[in-house]
Amino acid sequence: GAAASRYALNQAGARASGVLRRSRWGRPLLTASSHAQSSVSLRFTAYRALLPAQHPPRGRDNMPTAKQLADIGYKTFSTSMMLLTVYGGYLCSVRAYHYFQRRSSRRQAAEEQKTSGAL
Repeated sequence: GAAASRYALNQAGARASGVLRRSRWGRPLLTASSHAQSSVSLRFTAYRALLPAQHPPRGRDNMPTAKQLADIGYKTFSTSMMLLTVYGGYLCSVRAYHYFQRRSSRRQAAEEQKTSGAL
């Protein structure tokens, strides 16, 4: 019945995400290869395995399935996090550049003041 198909989907998702078995509390026990994946990726794979398999379109050919929507959402989230990381790195490097520019100009001004004060 429904419980058996849900169990089969869960097992398929476990194989896809690298989960061998579950602990006594129902949490997945991870293999060494799956530790390299992020927790978001593991949660996404587990959630995706619970979604029903893709069915042929009923009336509308252009309607995305739940799995396709989950894929789109995950890719969008991953892309936005990557772009935020790149932008943060850019802001950090610009700030460091300005800091070192100001520091060198202050040192140069101090040297000029010492030489003009010595005369």
